Amino acid sequence: MPGELRRLPFTGVSRRRVERLLNLTMCLMATSRFLTVSQIGELVEGYEPGRTEEEQDAFRRMFERDKAYLREIGIPLETGADSAFSNETGYRIRRGDYALPDIALEPDEAAALAVAGSLWSSTALAGPAASALRKLAAGGAAVSGGGLGVLDGFEPRVDATEPAFEQCLAAVQAGRTIRFPYRKVGETDSADRHVEPWGVLSWRGRWYLAGHDLHRGAARVFRLSRFTGPVRMVGPAGAVQVPPGVDLRAMVSAQAPPDRFRTATLAVRRGSAHALRRYARPSPDTNPPPGMDLLEMDFADTEQLARWIVGSGPDVVVVDPPELRAAVVGRLRAALAGTAARDVASPPAGVRRDERPVSAR
Repeated sequence: MPGELRRLPFTGVSRRRVERLLNLTMCLMATSRFLTVSQIGELVEGYEPGRTEEEQDAFRRMFERDKAYLREIGIPLETGADSAFSNETGYRIRRGDYALPDIALEPDEAAALAVAGSLWSSTALAGPAASALRKLAAGGAAVSGGGLGVLDGFEPRVDATEPAFEQCLAAVQAGRTIRFPYRKVGETDSADRHVEPWGVLSWRGRWYLAGHDLHRGAARVFRLSRFTGPVRMVGPAGAVQVPPGVDLRAMVSAQAPPDRFRTATLAVRRGSAHALRRYARPSPDTNPPPGMDLLEMDFADTEQLARWIVGSGPDVVVVDPPELRAAVVGRLRAALAGTAARDVASPPAGVRRDERPVSAR
């Protein structure tokens, strides 16, 4: 965006020094006159000029090191004086020498970027997307509200809370074969899968991995919520190539089974799990455990609901069905063993969503 600082390569620098270097860079870019060393010491947070001669010498040595480092990484510090009568060197950074140039976007381009950025509501992709939206807004682009024109009232979202999402996406991008434990629908035990990943796609609000199953020798689709452990890359980078003519969206739409809604019975501690209660209803059973309520909830994805229940800790106990109870117990055991990553899940799928596939590659 206009006037934005370029990315600074502060690799291997302490956090405290990074903050001081950023403050120094922004201060020297914000001024049109040359600032002397003493003025920089007063204006830049992180410097402490002190009063004693020893403290002032330490400050000046620190500034000299910072000045040399900024020049080393390519920041053009300019030296000079504001008048011919000044005998003290000053410093500044011309904005035109270091700020990024203006980026002009047509209204439809800004709208497309805004929609793409707002899609990601979770995972590591959400942070960069949110940062991009803030930069678009800072540059004057309309990225929310009425600025999207025909998209007013439409708020697209792509949730990707499954721990396997980032691992599978990284394998697709690297072109590496992967192994992972996978639990099929209706089964309580997992089986190891060996797959050449071709793509990660969303269909009916669920994320799927499409690829070539080496055990079965055929193209297969795997729902990410049914991965029961970490994804391991086992092949060299670039070894996996998507065959020409393969339509990943057609694969997912053809192989992904339709949602089969079932009913879970949960014992929920009174006064807790309020988010879960919003999607549940009282159970007709009138004999709940002491201090708990019996609730019923319709769900379609066992693993997604299990992940949500695990987040409630001991406040929620699965009464039925056995498959859901086994999934919760499995996740709790994995967490106890330190093998499961901590995550926060979205509410279980119960609302029909846009059925157009969305891919992440």
